[in-house]
Amino acid sequence: MNEELRKQKHALVEKLGVLIETKDKLAPVEARILSYIILTGKAGTTFEDLVTKLCASKSTISTHLNHLQDLKKIIYFTKAGDRKKYFIINQDMITQGIDEMIESWANQKQLHIEIKQYKEQANTIIPDETSKFDLEFHDNYIQFLNEATKSILELRTKITDK
Repeated sequence: MNEELRKQKHALVEKLGVLIETKDKLAPVEARILSYIILTGKAGTTFEDLVTKLCASKSTISTHLNHLQDLKKIIYFTKAGDRKKYFIINQDMITQGIDEMIESWANQKQLHIEIKQYKEQANTIIPDETSKFDLEFHDNYIQFLNEATKSILELRTKITDK
């Protein structure tokens, strides 16, 4: 790998690591491991590569690799005649994330529907027009959730049909 691409990968491992750390609530090194594996692709990366490239101890890398495997975020393969494990991203991780997103959005949508229904009922007994609840936000948010869900389902279909 040329030097410019190596630097770019290093910077992206850090940026993606911060995002994953926050989003998935992973330890910092664990998020960097996952980022490095994502950016390495189908060729996979070895335990030794991770120790070297991430400048972390063997025990730290080992602990986090085991945890990422337990979470089903990564898997490994071996090559004939080679005793090393090559870690790659678990493709199911993407669809699992999408499914979690869809479930969260469905729960949010249901809550907004219930809140909107409550506010509509309350509006029927509130005499002062200026004190009535504005329902436009809920309508817009429910519409957004419907469109976002439709869009992410289309992406999920494209991923799983490959």
